[in-house]
Amino acid sequence: MARLFVDNLTVIDFSYLDFERGVVGESWIVDIELAGDLDEQGMVFDFGHVKKQIKHFIDAEIDHRLLVPTALSGCSTDKQNDQLLIEFPLCSGGLITHQSPQDAVLLIDAKQIEASNIANDLQLRIAALLPDNVNEVLIHLRHEEISGAYYHYTHGLQKHLGQCQRIAHGHRSRIEITIDGQRNSQLEAHWANLLKDGYIATAEHISGEFDLNGIAHTGLNYTAQQGDFAISLPSSKVYVMPIESTVENIANHLAEVIAQQYKTPVVVKAYEGLQKGAFGKVAD
Repeated sequence: MARLFVDNLTVIDFSYLDFERGVVGESWIVDIELAGDLDEQGMVFDFGHVKKQIKHFIDAEIDHRLLVPTALSGCSTDKQNDQLLIEFPLCSGGLITHQSPQDAVLLIDAKQIEASNIANDLQLRIAALLPDNVNEVLIHLRHEEISGAYYHYTHGLQKHLGQCQRIAHGHRSRIEITIDGQRNSQLEAHWANLLKDGYIATAEHISGEFDLNGIAHTGLNYTAQQGDFAISLPSSKVYVMPIESTVENIANHLAEVIAQQYKTPVVVKAYEGLQKGAFGKVAD
């Protein structure tokens, strides 16, 4: 039996619901192995087809979606026409609600979202797409190795014409902050902690605030090209920006806030997942 591999096949950026952490932005690198008999070309499977067919399937299934572990006690889902309504309890006593077109969400029959159960699910579904000579599929989902500060965040970009318009998708992202020409690891750690497992909201999307079980919650909603979107979650996890929460605006916003405090040139390098992002600069 022959075995082939493709490392770094794709990167999936998404968010998921977690009983303890709330809504968590995530970025996973996808590696794949295929094993089986050689075909008439002397291959297990054409690398070109791996990159097109399998990558496309994984991206369509998970990328920029909200993953919901429906087996958690108290989690409820309700389909109404093309809309899916979700209520998800938190250990704090808070509640996350989410409403969107159905294809913005992936329902997982588990109590918790983990790389292992998502990989197993993908393996089964991908195996069904492949020719008979392929008899084993292994998916490896892993994090980028980061030595410095990073944070998980969720957002939604109403004006985006692609999948970023979905109100709850996210990323696991580095942050690098330079003050007067010098990297400042303490400041990087401060902002990473402040934004940890947070929802970076656009001010005009906020529909109101309400109290639930003595916990303040914030609601957001908007209509985008794909349809109507809404989410509510504990206010302590919401960081509000005055403008659309694109990575360009996040970088500029943080640079401006930091520059006001330090009164010196600031450069913020804000990542959006892996190997991409934006600079925010304040000269003085």
